[in-house]
Amino acid sequence: MKLYLDSALQRFRSYYDMGTKTIERLDTHQLHWQPQGEPNSIAMIVKHLRGNMLSRWTNFLTTDGEKPDRHRDEEFEEDQASKEAILQRWHEGWACLLNAVGSITPDDLEKTIYIRAEAHSVLDAINRQMTHVPYHVGQMVYIGKMILGENWQSLSIPKGQSDAFNREKFGNK
Repeated sequence: MKLYLDSALQRFRSYYDMGTKTIERLDTHQLHWQPQGEPNSIAMIVKHLRGNMLSRWTNFLTTDGEKPDRHRDEEFEEDQASKEAILQRWHEGWACLLNAVGSITPDDLEKTIYIRAEAHSVLDAINRQMTHVPYHVGQMVYIGKMILGENWQSLSIPKGQSDAFNREKFGNK
């Protein structure tokens, strides 16, 4: 189970890094840009993830994961926060999640916690977050790619460079 916890932290950190790099590449105006329709801006996604992480992972073993002071609907309202404020929200939410998950012991994984009065094992709560976070980080990356277009720098293996990447990784230069 320690292997699982280490893997979960590694995965969470990779999503944190992807989101951080995306935010850092954009200016304040771009972080508030919304495609037509009802999609959220990166700024709103960050606000939502922060609210979710703080609610779920603050005192997660002893209190319900939907805290009474969370106002989820407000997370989806535009507030024109600066890039610095958006990054602060991003880091704050992630610090809460990473510290909480980092404090979990293998013995904790079978304990029961509650999210919106619904029982979950700690293991399931981690898995629940592990599906929620990449969903939104993927949205952030996609919006960043739409905004920057050909100026976007890939966060993984760039298109058309898989063979070169594999040759380098496998030592077949």
